[in-house]
Amino acid sequence: MTNVIETHHLRKEYGDKVAVADLTLQIERGEVFGFLGPNGAGKTTVVKMLLGLAAPTAGTAQVLGRPLGDTSIRARIGFLPEHFRFHEWLQGAEFLDLHGQLLGLTAGQRAKRIPRLLNLVELGDAAGRRLSTFSKGMLQRIGLAQALLPDPDLVILDEPTSGLDPLGRRLVRDVIHQLKAAGTAVFLNSHLLSEVEVTCDRVAFIKEGRIVRTARLGALVEGLTEVVLQVGQVTPELLEGLRRWSQDLRVDGRRITMTIQDEEILPHLSQWVVDQRVGLYALTPQQISLEELFVRVVEAQA
Repeated sequence: MTNVIETHHLRKEYGDKVAVADLTLQIERGEVFGFLGPNGAGKTTVVKMLLGLAAPTAGTAQVLGRPLGDTSIRARIGFLPEHFRFHEWLQGAEFLDLHGQLLGLTAGQRAKRIPRLLNLVELGDAAGRRLSTFSKGMLQRIGLAQALLPDPDLVILDEPTSGLDPLGRRLVRDVIHQLKAAGTAVFLNSHLLSEVEVTCDRVAFIKEGRIVRTARLGALVEGLTEVVLQVGQVTPELLEGLRRWSQDLRVDGRRITMTIQDEEILPHLSQWVVDQRVGLYALTPQQISLEELFVRVVEAQA
């Protein structure tokens, strides 16, 4: 099995509302896949369909080589939802033991895995504390431990770093890297694009229930440079000439922002602007972040 998730033209309707219009994607074993989109784009509905919690209206899909809704593969999937309510009266170890029993793990398996996972998420000292005394960040980490109980082939994480401080986010990042090294696929839904940028192999942008772009993370931003020009005068001739280097021009007064593919053209660009005698007061290049690219991709599809 190469692809742990494979969907073809997946669609979900709720009455007259189309939550997911057309979803086609493939996620490979050992891949960390970022799923990005604005609120209401259909991300949660996609997760529900992948988990078999919502049936698609149309299209086909397989998870771990089985059709959607096949209960035989559920014990091989770890899931941490964005909004969760855990059993507050249980102690940390008791909570994991309960979920281990629900998974069908033997007493020996639970005795071996639970201490290891508590230490992995740095909650070994809190094993005997009730969840009602846990902070939000601690609850997030015990939820992550719960998602890893089955030694899953696929882990679906919905906003896993929500409520975590920088140290907690680094811990989650380290856990994801360990999962990848072990060949586990991670489907990551997060609004913290800085975390996605340092964690994921590929990302997909979804808007209004449709995938608008999918690519390897490095390829998305590699070679893209944003250049800010401060000139004395913006003329139609200047803008027309700049389009030789970029079709992505944004003008704000005497400030022109453009995106170029290769930094090697910067000296030629600078000299050309000087030759136009419009006054070049500043030329500032900067790398494009995933956050900026996300905004552009979403806005371009509006």
